[in-house]
Amino acid sequence: MDIAVLGPVELRTGTGEVVPITGSRLRSLLILLALDAGRVVSVDRLIDGVWGDSPPSGAPNALQALVSRLRRAELRIEATATGYRLAIDRKNVDVFRFEESDPGDALKLWRGELEFPEAATAEAVRLRQLRLAAQKAWLAAEMTHRDVVPEVEALVAQHPLDEPLAALLIRALRATGRPGRALDAFEQTRRRLADQLGADPSPELAALHLELLHDGPRRGNLPVELSSFVGREADIHAVRTLLDTHRLVTLTGPGGSGKTRLSVEVGGRLPGPVWRAELAPVRDPAELPQAVLTALDLREQVVLGGAREPLTRLRDALAGREMVLVLDNCEHLIDAAARLADTLLRAAPGLRLLTTSREPLGLPGEALHPVEPLELPPPDADPATANGSAAVRLLLDRATGFTLTPATTAPVVRICRALDGMPLAIELAAARLRTLPAAVLADRLADRFRLLTGGSRAALPRHQTLRAVVDWSWDLLTEPERRLWRRLAAFPGGADVAAVEQVCDADLDLLSALVDKSLLVLGPDGRYRMLETIRGYGLERLAAAGETESMRVAIAGWLLARAREAEPHLRGAEQLTWMARLRAEHDNLHASVRAAIAAGDRATAVALVANLGWYWWMGGHRVDGTALCLDAVALDGPADSQELALAYTLAALNGVEGPLDFTEVREFFHRALELAEPSPDGHPGLRLVSPMAALYTAPEQDGVIAFGQALYDDPDPWLRAMARMIVGQVRLNFGEPAEVAEADLAAALAGFRAVGDRWGIGFTLSALADLTAARGDFARAVGWQREAIALVEEVGVREDLPQLSAKLAHQLWLSGDHEAAHRTLRRARRQASDSGVPEVMGSVHHAGATIARAEGRLDDARREIARAVELIADSTLAPQFRAIAASAQGLIEGAAGDLIAARARHEEALRIAIGTLDSPVIAQVLVGIADLARREGDPARAAYLLGAAVSVRGAVDRTVADADRVEAEARAALGDAAFDQAFHRGDGITLNPDNQHIFGTP
Repeated sequence: MDIAVLGPVELRTGTGEVVPITGSRLRSLLILLALDAGRVVSVDRLIDGVWGDSPPSGAPNALQALVSRLRRAELRIEATATGYRLAIDRKNVDVFRFEESDPGDALKLWRGELEFPEAATAEAVRLRQLRLAAQKAWLAAEMTHRDVVPEVEALVAQHPLDEPLAALLIRALRATGRPGRALDAFEQTRRRLADQLGADPSPELAALHLELLHDGPRRGNLPVELSSFVGREADIHAVRTLLDTHRLVTLTGPGGSGKTRLSVEVGGRLPGPVWRAELAPVRDPAELPQAVLTALDLREQVVLGGAREPLTRLRDALAGREMVLVLDNCEHLIDAAARLADTLLRAAPGLRLLTTSREPLGLPGEALHPVEPLELPPPDADPATANGSAAVRLLLDRATGFTLTPATTAPVVRICRALDGMPLAIELAAARLRTLPAAVLADRLADRFRLLTGGSRAALPRHQTLRAVVDWSWDLLTEPERRLWRRLAAFPGGADVAAVEQVCDADLDLLSALVDKSLLVLGPDGRYRMLETIRGYGLERLAAAGETESMRVAIAGWLLARAREAEPHLRGAEQLTWMARLRAEHDNLHASVRAAIAAGDRATAVALVANLGWYWWMGGHRVDGTALCLDAVALDGPADSQELALAYTLAALNGVEGPLDFTEVREFFHRALELAEPSPDGHPGLRLVSPMAALYTAPEQDGVIAFGQALYDDPDPWLRAMARMIVGQVRLNFGEPAEVAEADLAAALAGFRAVGDRWGIGFTLSALADLTAARGDFARAVGWQREAIALVEEVGVREDLPQLSAKLAHQLWLSGDHEAAHRTLRRARRQASDSGVPEVMGSVHHAGATIARAEGRLDDARREIARAVELIADSTLAPQFRAIAASAQGLIEGAAGDLIAARARHEEALRIAIGTLDSPVIAQVLVGIADLARREGDPARAAYLLGAAVSVRGAVDRTVADADRVEAEARAALGDAAFDQAFHRGDGITLNPDNQHIFGTP
């Protein structure tokens, strides 16, 4: 027999037949016995449960009669001295199966409202709480592959003060690309908690709120549309269904049919991250991978050496991610787009592609969804019928202030039918309904659109339709309006009012006129933008008017003035404001540099890159910026010598983490040195050339430090701080005492704080945190590292965050806060995954391996470090990382007992580390070798190696926890006196390549 009480009470035979249990008292008795199946339930509890406060005079006898009725239903109920026991296997009672099942299976057992008697209220409450917990767990799991927002919202309505449930709703909204609604959900929960409980959100919910603020934008880049979506709900459902079963879905249709808008709407309703790459501006097929990289905000960061090809970078970045990528407007590069899609789909099993194109990509497994014209009204439609068609609804939605009446219905129907239900054409027509009577507009459309079906059959369908609509729109403008249109088209990133007035020589009335005609859109950021089709048409008209070159020069001058104004502020307290201003002009700035390069205008190109170099550094555009610098300085022609020197300097600085190798870096610094004429009132970057050139071209300790110290009294406070930071780092790398390096870093920190440079403060704080952790003050180190991360995030240098977070995770672990360490490490993993840079991801895996090994999880540690080594196998990154990774492998194999494998890895680590001349790295590798020596039974050699590590580094490093463990073990084996004697034999070991003999017996 099976008993089901999670809903209306049911008793089922082994064949599934339901045995009737009639009467509320009999059902209550069955519930009470089933809830304690296999255990004795007292007579008093059963009587209380069945009759409550009104038991009959012969309650024990009445209870016995009810028990007999249950026995007649073939239930085995045993009588005892104190009560009754239901003798049944607990797995035959749904309550116990519910408690032991996975959330999804458990929820299937719950069939409705509980019928528990009042005596079992506590049990009912407990089971409802378990059900809610199961619902949360199940929905959290389901959230990874579908939209669960409606279900979670229903639960929140039932449990408005449940904070974990509110957190689940916020995550579900964020996962489906609705960060605004997620923020609203948090605010509603916060208000309810305050109003009803007088409480603030829990730390978990508050932390989620901060994550949403900081990380939400990293879940995708779909644009926020400024208008409503009309007439495509069936298309949305169909496309979402296709995406559930196909990894490549292409929206096909003529230009202006609404493919782009439909792709955005579909993407916005999908769970998980959705990114969009707009391919319309791309003209060269070879630039497609870079365009997608830029859209995904994936920028490679390479400390030493050259960068990989864009397609390789893109393929590697997407290989382990689950996401939807929208490739918009593929038709003009259809072959290249097809090859790119095929490469990405083969490399990334978790990737789904939604593409828009006039024609299919032609790949196996591609699902097509034709985007048809909007539903049209019949020719003789009355107002109600006309209003029911999607084409008319779109026209009315876009025509502000226009209403459908019996008098306007016929011309509105004529307009929509003449335009074939094409959304773009309808929207352009709607703009004129604000200034023209519908009948007049309908008559003009009849004349104009004779060309839509009678044009050249050799022309593409999009050109037959869209060009006619845009030509007509052009013809209706005044000459000043046309001039503004074509000039604004030269701004690929849109323009603000100042640019319109000063570069385009237009007034606000003209600007408003183009907005009214739907040729411009005023965004929430105060910038005016065009649809790409409208902009492309304007560029053709600009060329026809002979204004292309004059507008290039005018825009370049405007942008150069802004860049020059912003540049000094990037190193001060107002850097956030000025970074935001440059970001707003980013597309225009890069387009202007490229246009100057294409025109052979070396003076303008060099001036622009010279004033944008530091913006590229802080804004995460180091690879792109270096490439533009290379092209600019390679031009022939005159250029300001000091701007050229600055361009070489910034190309070298960005190129160290971009596409340059050491030879090119040295060459660029040499050219900068030849050109630079540093002066107290000149650009501080020119006075920075000497120490930076010394650091990268002839890294001798005394020379680099001398060049840096020469700037300690520079009139520019930022440069003084920068020099101190460089010298402090050099001292650490060459093994000088930590106190000396710390003095320089402390002075740098004070200097950066004085000028308000968050970037400088953050990176100096991180260095000081490392020093402090090395001394064993982990609590202070954690505080400084957190402050550093917050500042770097505020500036927007996201490319460096994964390494900083990984360092913080390790320092948290060393401080004893293991839970926070794992939480921070998970965040670092997300950040590294978002970066898409293999070396960055590798550094986080290394941190994970270090923590896993410290916790004794050797299999996890081995997997983590193997992944790190795999990621950096072909890297041109600094060899320090390869040395540390090899040392970590040696430590793991040593702990696992494979000393032969451990020795091979440690020998490799030392060989690489010696060549780096990096004291902290060599010292850490020596500690690993000491661990091997102790495991091989040579505690004296272990002590000697520990002494050598301290000698090389110049101080004890408490972040290398293995040193304390190895020392304790060696001391126990040798005794204090012998240990100290062996330890001090390591004194005097220096950064000498000949010191590889230390693997032998000292």
